[in-house]
Amino acid sequence: MGQKDITEKMLADYNDVFADIVNVLLFDGKQVIGADSLENVKDKSQYKAASQIHEEERDVSKVFKRHNIRIAMLGLEHQTNVDADEVFRVLGYDGASYRSQLLNGQRERYPVVTLVLYFGTKRWNKATSLFDALEISDEWKPFVNNYKINLFEIAFLEPEQVAKFKSDFRIVADYFVQMRTNNDYQPSKETFIHVDEVLKLLSVLTDDSRFEESQNYLGKGGATNMCEVLDRAEARGEARGEIKGMVIAFNKAGFSAEQIANEVGISVEEVQNILASHVSS
Repeated sequence: MGQKDITEKMLADYNDVFADIVNVLLFDGKQVIGADSLENVKDKSQYKAASQIHEEERDVSKVFKRHNIRIAMLGLEHQTNVDADEVFRVLGYDGASYRSQLLNGQRERYPVVTLVLYFGTKRWNKATSLFDALEISDEWKPFVNNYKINLFEIAFLEPEQVAKFKSDFRIVADYFVQMRTNNDYQPSKETFIHVDEVLKLLSVLTDDSRFEESQNYLGKGGATNMCEVLDRAEARGEARGEIKGMVIAFNKAGFSAEQIANEVGISVEEVQNILASHVSS
């Protein structure tokens, strides 16, 4: 499993965040799912293609239980890009989950619900149902079961919906909504709990490493809100600018890469990279 895939799963794997996402997106904020009513499951499916067995695993999946009875299996899928085949992927996951209920000897039967969280800032313009994904003639349509996915365009949520999130997912949703509507982000001073996971998720979803790097900058004492995060990112940028200026100045003065590294307190490789980028620019 790639590092990007693992990072996308980290925040939603916390029960408080998972429950919050489901409660807001499915039940308009009503507290139907409690964090303590969720049980982690590894929901994998296998398929054969080109004479080889392949395995797929949902991003995050949990069983919702009430009084020790399984009520539903819930799955989350993260999408940063529009995928024309998402309907088929989700159908495969859900079908495999139902099949496992038949094969594992349990007598319980419960529904499987998948939520697709799409973080793009452009509308999802591909199929969200089998009828949309397939060209089906009127002759055959009565015999084909339509299958729809529960797709949520996070960047297109209304501010009132974002406000209903009680977990750290509110920060993630708020970021994407603001970037879509204003092409800018004004952070709030609301504190968040899963700081490292939020920043890593934003780094992956936006392809902007400043979020994650800011948490490691200025030593101990992590940021507790997005204002601090962006302040740290700005400070890191300024520090990098100062280091770059020093490296270039020492280089012009005839210092070797090893001497510059010694003076500035960075590695020789970093010195070489700065000088290389300066020459190319």
